[in-house]
Amino acid sequence: MTRRRSLENLVAETESGDGQLKRAVGATQLTALGIGGTIGTGIFVVIGEGVGKAGPAVVLSFVLAAVACMFSALSYAELASSIPVSGSAYTYSYATLGELVAWIIGWDLILEYGVSVAGIAVGWGGNWNEFLDSTFGWQMPDAIAKSPEDGGILNLPAVFIVLAITLVLVLGVRESARVNLVMVGIKLAILVFFIIVAFANFTSGNLHPFAPEGRDGVVGAASLIFFAFIGFDAISTGSEEARNPKRDLPIAILASLAIVTVFYVLVSLGAVGLASADQLSGSDAPLAAALDDGAGISWAASLLSFGALVAITSVCLVILFGQTRIFYSMCRDGLLPKNLARISPRFGTPALLTVMLGVLVAVLAALVPLSEIVKLVNIGTLFAFVLVNAGVIILKYKQPDFPRAYRVPLNPLLPLLGIGFAIYLMTTLEAQTWIRFIVWLLVGIVIYAVYGYRHSRLRSEPDRAAGPITE
Repeated sequence: MTRRRSLENLVAETESGDGQLKRAVGATQLTALGIGGTIGTGIFVVIGEGVGKAGPAVVLSFVLAAVACMFSALSYAELASSIPVSGSAYTYSYATLGELVAWIIGWDLILEYGVSVAGIAVGWGGNWNEFLDSTFGWQMPDAIAKSPEDGGILNLPAVFIVLAITLVLVLGVRESARVNLVMVGIKLAILVFFIIVAFANFTSGNLHPFAPEGRDGVVGAASLIFFAFIGFDAISTGSEEARNPKRDLPIAILASLAIVTVFYVLVSLGAVGLASADQLSGSDAPLAAALDDGAGISWAASLLSFGALVAITSVCLVILFGQTRIFYSMCRDGLLPKNLARISPRFGTPALLTVMLGVLVAVLAALVPLSEIVKLVNIGTLFAFVLVNAGVIILKYKQPDFPRAYRVPLNPLLPLLGIGFAIYLMTTLEAQTWIRFIVWLLVGIVIYAVYGYRHSRLRSEPDRAAGPITE
């Protein structure tokens, strides 16, 4: 269970033979994937909650959260360029920490990504109704627009968006990346519009008092806002489909985080200069409220609702893409049924697997209560960050001569800081979240003991399972 996959043969396996994923995307499309997976409800909604904790100093909270993410982004950049294989943290753990740890993080990521997509889809359905109401003065009936938890029968908009995105992902990674690139362009254009209007109507008086709750308010808001930055890690799940992974992956991971940070800081600064902290924190649509109250643009609600729809669609596409690639890697390694990892000769994607996961997520989004379980997304992401940073440190000392296109500077200091930030934020989560997370991992360990351990390619095909086995 502590055996590790050979790095050299892990990489070689993806570059030989038929039935492999197509290397079809470049740095621009990969960067757009990172932006698409990050900018969503975080900036359109969470900024109001952040202002409620930190006041106008929420701008500093965005900077602090970005710094916390930066350390993990550096580690993702090194591992993604050195091990350009699908699976992200799962594959990196397999190569550095061993099979059991890899299974645990893979099982964790399946939950994280699946629940995340379902929750995002439910949010999409709510924003769809808001858009219809603000634009046309009409909404879909609750019976087909809300889950049973919220008084409906079926959340039809959530089902629709998940199945539509599943179809796009089946058609191919190039097509998926193009659709995402268009959506990223639209939502960035809407945010640029907001920034221009905000600074043209900026009122410095709204910045006083700047930090009413002091340092505690800034740090508290940063803990909340941190989750608005989650999504850049999804780039690494597409490592095997990058045309030039050694060059493009580090560029995409670091560039997407930098671009998102710039937009978040400018939007938050513009928002607190356009409207008061009370106006922003008391609104479910704080950016629209800022444009309406601060600039007198009454049609802002329609524009921002449309922007939120596009943003959420883009996030949903990227996260579901990431889940399919992690599941694909685990199936290919034999830890889950290998037949599911078949690549469609027509589309060059794991079509059967994608459809299966899409249908399961659609059912989850339509019917299952998500108000509490979505909190597992946060702890799952932070757990992955811990292992990725640990993997970079281990790789530095275990295989110092392994070729790397990019190296984390000041290793192990910066990865240790990444681990520290992630663990600190995990300690802020409530006990029920920890209990659910531990129960899910225990279920995963049982499945590994019954199926994964026995069918792993390290045992069933030792000569073909990526070369020499490392203890």
